[in-house]
This record gives sequence, structure tokens and C-alpha cells, in this order.
Amino acid sequence: MKYNELAEIYDAENEHHAMLQEDVPFFLGQLQQRKLDILEIACGTGRVAIPLAQAGHRVTAIDFDPRMIEIARRKAQFVGLTEKEISFIKADALSLRLNRRFDWAGIFFNTFLAFATLEQQDKCLRSVARHLKRNGRLFLDILHPNVVLLAQEKSVGLDPHLFFAPSLGTSVLKTIDVVRDPAKQLEKVTFRYRWHDANGRPRQKTMKFDMTFIFPRELQLLLERHGFVLEHLWGNYDGSELQADSPRMIARARLR
Repeated sequence: MKYNELAEIYDAENEHHAMLQEDVPFFLGQLQQRKLDILEIACGTGRVAIPLAQAGHRVTAIDFDPRMIEIARRKAQFVGLTEKEISFIKADALSLRLNRRFDWAGIFFNTFLAFATLEQQDKCLRSVARHLKRNGRLFLDILHPNVVLLAQEKSVGLDPHLFFAPSLGTSVLKTIDVVRDPAKQLEKVTFRYRWHDANGRPRQKTMKFDMTFIFPRELQLLLERHGFVLEHLWGNYDGSELQADSPRMIARARLR
């Protein structure tokens, strides 16, 4: 399955994640009441960018996939947002040059982990830093590594769930397989989609990509070497401090 095919079912397949009902309200709680210029990296179909604009902030959202951008623009128009309130731009986060600076930048929903090499992580953070005003903030939200899972070489059939895919006109079963290489700090992820077509024939597709995992001290060092001061590190959207069993690592960092 190609990434632009995934765009058609992206919203439907991720609706079951409880965190996607919690991350935007938590982020909004970090913002001052005044209108801010916000940059979102890897915006997908606009799940975060649109409510930020609806809250009164000026949002610029980028993604490298044109189909994701197309869907996001259509959703923004549907709720009455204009180009003055929200802009969706096809761009690569690793080489981004918008020639403007923002008050805040956000990287949500584990996106930063998809930059699976240190070189990619450095390029991403450099891109963010050159687009922030002095004392501008970065909000970065990723999984807190689960050491029990990381000790397993392979996991099969994770997070099984059934969702209705409008573009296919049927329900789809999605599962996730992960093969881990701790030495390279790498996870090879496979999304598996299974469904029956209009004639009742079984169909399936897969999408494969690499992800990394990052530990708290490592994240702090990454941020510091790109000019950020780590102001806070939460373990979940209830504002709890990071603990050994926390599901998330939610960082707020300030650019020096």
C-alpha cells in the first residue's frame, strides 16, 4: 500500500486511539490566550491544525504527501476556515524553508519517531529551530519506550481493530507487526489491512516503514544540541509527570 492510498483511510483507521481525543486539548492548554502563529510538522489530514485554527490561532501546517494536504484543505473549508486562518503546504520537514518564524511549533502523534535516523532527527530539529522566534516553543509528543516490548525481537498482530473505510465501502481489519533491532534502535513496522471486496473475495495490503525509539535523556540531549531548553516533560495528557510506566513523553521546549 502506498502512502497516498493510506490518506483515504487515515482518519477512519485512527479514530479508535483515545490519545487523539486528548492531545489537542492538552496542547491548547499550554498556549497563551492571545492569537499565536503556530507551525505544525507532518499535519496529515489536519486533525490537529484545524481545531487550533478554530481556537483563534494562525496555523501553517506542512506535510510531504499531497493527498493528505488535499484532504486537510477540504476539511478546513468544510468548517469555514479561510487561508488567512490556516494554510496547508506540501513540504518536506527535513528541508523546510518558509522564510518566516513562528511562536510555536508542534510535532504530534509519534511523528518524530518516523525520523528513524539521527541524521533525520537533526535535520528535523534544525528545520524547526530556524522557523521559531527567539523564545519560541516546541511541543513534541512521542511514545515513552516500553522496555518489556523492546526486549522482544518481534511482535505480531498488535492493536487489532476493525474500522469502516469509506473509500473501500467496507470494513477493514488492521493489525501491526513489529521487528526490532535494539543495536540500531530501529523498529521495522508493518501495517496489515484485510477486507472483502464487493464480490466477497478476501483482499489484503500492507504498508511498511521504519520507526525509532527515544529515551528521556536522549530526547533532552537532542533538543539541547539544537538550541532548545527542555522546560517540561510529561508522561500523559492528564499533566502527570513522566514515570517508568508512563505511556507518553510530551516535551515542551524553548528555543534560546
